[in-house]
This record gives sequence, structure tokens and C-alpha cells, in this order.
Amino acid sequence: MDFTIRAATLEDCKDISRMILELAEYEKVLDQVKITQRDLEQDGFSKNPFFHGIIAEVPEHHKSGEGHTKVGYSLYFYSYSSFKGRAVYMEDLYVMPEFRGKGIGKALMSKVSQLGLAAGCTQMNFTVLDWNKSSLDFYLKQGCWDVTSDLGYHCMRCEGDALEQLAQGDL
Repeated sequence: MDFTIRAATLEDCKDISRMILELAEYEKVLDQVKITQRDLEQDGFSKNPFFHGIIAEVPEHHKSGEGHTKVGYSLYFYSYSSFKGRAVYMEDLYVMPEFRGKGIGKALMSKVSQLGLAAGCTQMNFTVLDWNKSSLDFYLKQGCWDVTSDLGYHCMRCEGDALEQLAQGDL
């Protein structure tokens, strides 16, 4: 299938927002999405962006059943490993269901890897749900490995009231 991978622009935020909702629905966490198109515009395309993005786009004659030509995306940002130095974190990798199995996901992931290497990164990190066997298999096939099972690390989070209390020193 003919497609291109390119840097996301401010004008892509509407489609990125749409695909974030599609991803959240697939992951059964639609109720947790709080981000808006406006948030994406501000957070990704300001003077000091919090994230970067890439878009997978197909020609008009391959558009989706709903008429979309932007059929996949990845959001990423740079982080730092105290053991290994610069790292890139792939927050999302999403391809619309009707376009899966055509090399788009692999191309998106490859582009994030290229961008990370060009920035001097030594690793790419991301999470995947434990029940998502097809994605786990895909990532393993790309040469990735499961840090949780191999090293025993767990991805932790603090948010909401707990984050507020922690910031105030109340915990």
C-alpha cells in the first residue's frame, strides 16, 4: 500500500485527536481521555513542545471508509536514562484497524527510532498493555524486549489528588 510518513503539523491535531480517541476505545479506557485538540495544539506546537509527532498518510484513492487520509500516528518525546543517557519515549503508536498489516506501524516505529538515533538516543522506551498479544508479538518481532519480565521494572504513576498531595508534601 502506498503511504507516507511525515512530521505532524498543527493542522494534523484534529486527526491526531480523533485517532487518540480510537486508540483509547480499543484499549478500553475512553473515559480516561482528557486531552483536547486545543491541548495537542498548545503542547505539541508551542515554542517548547512537550511532544513531537509523526503522521502516516495515504493518498486520497486509499482513504478510509470514513474518508480519512491520515490513518496512523506516533507521539514521542525525549527523556534521559541515568544509566544509558539520551532516550526517546514512544507514547503512542496507532494505525487505524483497516490499515493494519500493511507496514504502516513498522514504518512509524522505524521513523521514531531514526529520529531518536539522530538525536543521540541509545534506547527507545514505550509501554504496551499485557492483554494486547498482537502488539506484544509485533514489538518482539521488531527486536524489542519486555523490560518488566526480563528486569522486573514496573511502570509507576502518580496522578490526581495523590500528585497534588505529594507536591504539597502531605503524603
